[in-house]
Amino acid sequence: MSSTTQATLALTRAGIAFTVHAYTYDPNAERIGLQAAEAIGADPARVLKTLMVEIDGKPACTVLPSDRELSMKRVAAAFGAKSAQMMKPAAAERLTGYHVGGISPFGQKRKVPTAIEATVLAFAQVVINGGQRGLMVELAPSDAVAITGAVVAPLVA
Repeated sequence: MSSTTQATLALTRAGIAFTVHAYTYDPNAERIGLQAAEAIGADPARVLKTLMVEIDGKPACTVLPSDRELSMKRVAAAFGAKSAQMMKPAAAERLTGYHVGGISPFGQKRKVPTAIEATVLAFAQVVINGGQRGLMVELAPSDAVAITGAVVAPLVA
């Protein structure tokens, strides 16, 4: 598996320090983020999942702990929108250029507004998908916020 993806290239271009973690991706895992956390031996609260949503019908990206659930009401509020819903997987893949299970908030094909769960800023390092199934990147949460231009807000239920 190559550790060079659009996500890692974007991080490198931005001068952000990160560490790559590769693991064996299980396509049958019930919860991909939790499977990744277990595979790399990391706290699931520190391993973040990337979920693509639609806010008032427009695409957006959310990043939250893999052991938590997204609150659509909070997502809408974070973006100043009236409504939010999950994006269909095929639409998320077309928009980001990544496959579901490998969607990263970094280096997406089309830049969209991003929100990151506020509680993750308490960690020195977080682990986020690196743009490929079975590839994670570890970095400072403040760097994740900086490169994505994310809004930091409470997003979980």
